[in-house]
Amino acid sequence: MIRTALALCLALAGPAAAQDEPAEAAAAAAARLEEAARLLDRAESGRDRVDALTETVRAYEDGLSALRDGLRQAAIRTRAIELDLEARRGEVSRLLGVLTTLSSAPAPLLLLHPTGPTGTARSGMILSDVTPALHAEAEALRAQLEELALLRVLQEDATRTLAGGLDGAQQARAALSEAIAERTDLPRRFDEDQVGMATLLAATDTLASFAEGLPVTIGPEGPAAAPPVPEPGTLPLPVEGTLLRDYDQPDAAGIRRPGWILATRPGALVTAPAAATIRYAGPLLDYGQVSILEPAPDLLIVLAGLAVVYGKPGEVIPAGTPVGLMGGAEQADVQLILTETAGTLPDTRSETLYVEVRDGQSTVDPGAWFASRP
Repeated sequence: MIRTALALCLALAGPAAAQDEPAEAAAAAAARLEEAARLLDRAESGRDRVDALTETVRAYEDGLSALRDGLRQAAIRTRAIELDLEARRGEVSRLLGVLTTLSSAPAPLLLLHPTGPTGTARSGMILSDVTPALHAEAEALRAQLEELALLRVLQEDATRTLAGGLDGAQQARAALSEAIAERTDLPRRFDEDQVGMATLLAATDTLASFAEGLPVTIGPEGPAAAPPVPEPGTLPLPVEGTLLRDYDQPDAAGIRRPGWILATRPGALVTAPAAATIRYAGPLLDYGQVSILEPAPDLLIVLAGLAVVYGKPGEVIPAGTPVGLMGGAEQADVQLILTETAGTLPDTRSETLYVEVRDGQSTVDPGAWFASRP
């Protein structure tokens, strides 16, 4: 299905240079998907399978995003051609009339003039000057009409292409969830003290108080060592998204949160930005499903607002490991996609992920740890 999306976007790339980026993104997604399929075929252990499926889900996300961008570019180009033809309706009608006359009249008669040889010579000179211009206009009109027909055919086929891609992405996510549930090879730093965790959850009324109380949830220590401490300003984002609220930026109601609020696509895969120990994974207050990671002593990365969380407290996971999925249903209505302004409407990024970084007992701007701002 990603190959179909690639073909669509590459076809759209011809009419307008602005469409090169979606086409290149689709090509990269197709290559990644093929590589993920090869990794999946060779996967034997649980970790290999999880890695391969993670790449597969990422490839589907990239391919679907490129397909949506290509469709929007197709809609923009289609509308531009239609408006141009509408504005030139009279000019096009006259051109078609002249072309019809030229094609239906015998060639010798076109050169005859009632004033005699001199008039005939002059008319021949004028016709020789006009004919190339008429030909150029006719070629331009033909190219526009052919491009318009191609764009409309591509848009008609987009529904099946998009639906197939969404189905493939859902199957890959389901397989990933199953592979993570079956994984048993992750090292553990500790076992969770379930009584301590239950007590903490019952007494918690804020995210800050929960984070501060996490030490009481550590049970017997395991053999795994703490992951290496990451360098500030080097971490990749946990999810592909758009920054809605910056650190400590008030919302419309004046409420400030000491973290980032990112707008993401429905079902987006959320991954660990660094090797880390999972300190908590589950529901918390009104934050939905929450994953709390500890990449270094006294440093916590809180990811809140997920629909599904992966992993268990005490497990040490490598950077890039899936820690959850965003909620919502991906939009399969092509007509809605065609009317979107890329990346700005709620239909495209309807879910929100809250990202908070805590250093000791205080929050810090996530921008101090992540390599780029969303």
